[in-house]
Amino acid sequence: MWILPPASIEPPVGVVYPPSMTATRFPIRVGRKSRLPLRVLFGVRADDTWIDLGDGPEAELEVQFGWAHFRTPMRNLASWRIEGPWLWITAIGVRRGIFAGDISFDGNHKAGVRLDFKDPERRSIVRIPRLYVTVADPEGLGAALSAAGIPGEDARKAQ
Repeated sequence: MWILPPASIEPPVGVVYPPSMTATRFPIRVGRKSRLPLRVLFGVRADDTWIDLGDGPEAELEVQFGWAHFRTPMRNLASWRIEGPWLWITAIGVRRGIFAGDISFDGNHKAGVRLDFKDPERRSIVRIPRLYVTVADPEGLGAALSAAGIPGEDARKAQ
């Protein structure tokens, strides 16, 4: 039997760690209709879907999405861009783009943040040029990335 959180519970947005832990956490939003498939297929729970932005010269960006995990140095981030919406079936779950080679950690189809890397991340024989995450607060993540000196834009406003 799968235990799922009630639909009305949303994780806090933009949780900041105490000074001893220098990272800012943004929960990945998991849509109501996506909770059961994501729990079964990827082990996603409300407490293990997030992106952390580290602080400092050797800081790392870290993403946790159920059983999937990704980490890269913050210094490798070239830019960010808020995009969406997408078709539900093409946006949900952990996936790798066939043509572009991007990787996505998506819990909903409404909006997400694309993170472009200066140097593609190498995982075995795979190169990952960008990452998509559908955080609960894409504007907040964009603001935090801008504050860290990483340029970006909200492409939804440009349309």
